[in-house]
Amino acid sequence: MRRSRPGIRPKRRLSVLAVLACGEFTASDNRTGWQSGVIVMRRSMAVGLFSLLVLSLPTPAWAQDGQDGQSSDAFVVLSGPADVPRGEQVGDLVVFHGSSTVDGTVNGSLTAFDAPVIISGRVTGDVVVFHGRVELASGANVTGDVVSQNDPIVASGATIGGTTRRVQTDVNWAGFGLASALAWWLAVSISTLLIGLALLWLTGRGATSIEDTGRTRIGPSIGWGLLAFFGLPLLAILALVTIVGIPLGLGVLAALALIYTLGYTATAWIIGRRILGTRTGWVVAFLLGWGILRVLALIPAVGSLIWFVAVVFGLGALTVTIWRARSTTRAGTASA
Repeated sequence: MRRSRPGIRPKRRLSVLAVLACGEFTASDNRTGWQSGVIVMRRSMAVGLFSLLVLSLPTPAWAQDGQDGQSSDAFVVLSGPADVPRGEQVGDLVVFHGSSTVDGTVNGSLTAFDAPVIISGRVTGDVVVFHGRVELASGANVTGDVVSQNDPIVASGATIGGTTRRVQTDVNWAGFGLASALAWWLAVSISTLLIGLALLWLTGRGATSIEDTGRTRIGPSIGWGLLAFFGLPLLAILALVTIVGIPLGLGVLAALALIYTLGYTATAWIIGRRILGTRTGWVVAFLLGWGILRVLALIPAVGSLIWFVAVVFGLGALTVTIWRARSTTRAGTASA
């Protein structure tokens, strides 16, 4: 029967998930040696296992396989202190959130994402700290480079074998936002173009009725468009309240994007037709109106307003056109 070292409580098995992943995974509470809060894993498994551990083990604990604090395993600390006491050594050390004090030896690199690092011992690789201060006490020895967000504090007697560099962690969110906006504009442009062409092709001669409604029935188009724009989401929400209406509510919510796009493309068709007249082909007329709306969409303060107006007016024009067509059909049937 294995006896625990003085000052160390008996080792406890970690979760079944950890045992299945790494076999000999054990954890220990130590009052004098390694501090709890760290997971030991083989160097080849560290990267692959981390994504799983970060979701399933919010508070890992130190574990050690070597004898007398001597280990060549890599240590990964998700949250908590990662201290290497004097006279002990580890392999690569990675700290995601917490702190790290190295009085012993790190046989590899020390990487900290959000943790202050104090070194008075020896690190045989690089020291990389993305967020947090780096202090090298007297007698500290780093054989590699020291890379940090701010300049490290190097005491007299500390040595750095490589170079000292600063890491750039600021993200250009303005550029990212601009790129996202342009990508979204391009996606909407392509979708409205394809749906608009499909709408006009399916309606055929009925597209002329849509343009006529937009020219002669402006008031009713705006009114019915507002009712459809706000009424359809409200209808879907009310349907979701009842058990029997859940399929209807989900279906309406799922179709809102397509319905709004149909209204947008109908307005593009009306604008192009009004500018070019009836002698120009329907494709050219639609492309002109579509191009005008998409250019206006690039204006930051006006783009959203233009989209709302185009959707409302187009939905109203489609609704009035369908209503007039049904009324005409009924009148013709009654007279016959």
